[in-house]
Amino acid sequence: MPRDSDMLAQLMRRKPAHSLPRALYTDPDMYEVDLDRLWYTEWLFAIPGCEIPKTGNHITVQVGAYSVIIVRGTDGVIRAFHNSCRHRGSRICKAAKGSAPKLVCPYHQWTYELDGRLLWARDMGPEFDPAQHGLKPVHCRDAAGMVFICLAEVAPPFDALAEAATRYYGPHKLDACKVAYESTITEAANWKLVMENNRECYHCSGSHPALCVSFDDNPNIAGNGDGRNDPAIEAHLAKCEAAGLPSRFYIDDDSQWRFVRVPLLGKSVSYTMNGKQAVNRMVGDITLRDAGTLLFFHYPNTWNHFLADTVLLFRMLPLGPKETQVTTKWLVHKDAVEGVDYDLPRLTEVWTLTNDEDRAIVEQNQLGIDSPAYVPGPYSQIQESGVIQFVDWYANRMAERLTGRRLHAAE
Repeated sequence: MPRDSDMLAQLMRRKPAHSLPRALYTDPDMYEVDLDRLWYTEWLFAIPGCEIPKTGNHITVQVGAYSVIIVRGTDGVIRAFHNSCRHRGSRICKAAKGSAPKLVCPYHQWTYELDGRLLWARDMGPEFDPAQHGLKPVHCRDAAGMVFICLAEVAPPFDALAEAATRYYGPHKLDACKVAYESTITEAANWKLVMENNRECYHCSGSHPALCVSFDDNPNIAGNGDGRNDPAIEAHLAKCEAAGLPSRFYIDDDSQWRFVRVPLLGKSVSYTMNGKQAVNRMVGDITLRDAGTLLFFHYPNTWNHFLADTVLLFRMLPLGPKETQVTTKWLVHKDAVEGVDYDLPRLTEVWTLTNDEDRAIVEQNQLGIDSPAYVPGPYSQIQESGVIQFVDWYANRMAERLTGRRLHAAE
């Protein structure tokens, strides 16, 4: 396809440790290649499983052209299906969230079991076989309480991520949490700019005064995160490991996902305006109040913070070439009581402010790149190692999808 060859040409022109060519942030055709070759083929974080704790609870997620229903069945298993009736294609679930004993198409009332089987279709004749018209499934896996979906016919391997997730954030016991609050914002920028901004804290001291009360913008933390030869990080890792919390830097062989537990700034123990705890009750099996934050990203659409008292899950979904949806969910212990164990404004204010500040930053970034005067600029090897790592992953993954091999950046 011409679009695919255009994408390859753009990737081959990129310079090492530089931002991407303009078209990869702006061009509608390149955006469609991103969807086809990446978003429709990779595992994507969708929801925390605790958000649909009961039989029949369901949530819809929109990924490009695809609407997906994620539902908990009578057997307790979470499954995902295309949100399209097998009769004439109508959407079955119109609302973003809901609960029902069965999935019923509102158009002609075709009725599906929560495991996707077609149970009832009126007046379809004796030759009609309901077993051939169940909902089309979407790959769905639970990684220690984080539910991922994949739209591809054949999904990439998942077991290694699930095992690492159980080891690293399993102690936070997401299934024993609840969503205390969520926010969704739309950022007028290409999805890659949103992820690039997340993968560095070069901008933090000048843009995030509330976050910088508790989050250390040390590039050994905010860059690629390995923390090698940093005594403060090494001491924190040793303390956490001694408390039974797997913490040391661990990255996937393809650099698609990573875990590392890092200290917060000074005596901070949570993301609050004074660095003090946000919730009286800690999550899961965590007993170390100053455990810092376990950082977990998974490309292309999620980054997350696991603290002693709060879990922050971030999900990014592309809406267009220059439009991205970012959803943040604040999880607390399921028995924590608002107004007793935590105050909602205090719990959410730091990241509410930070998200809005990031939105303004990436929107200005997009506007600058929109200018024909834009030329890819160099990343800081010291401050933006995480951005380099993401952009390299993106370029290599796209090249693999398009050609079956990796492409090296042009010298």
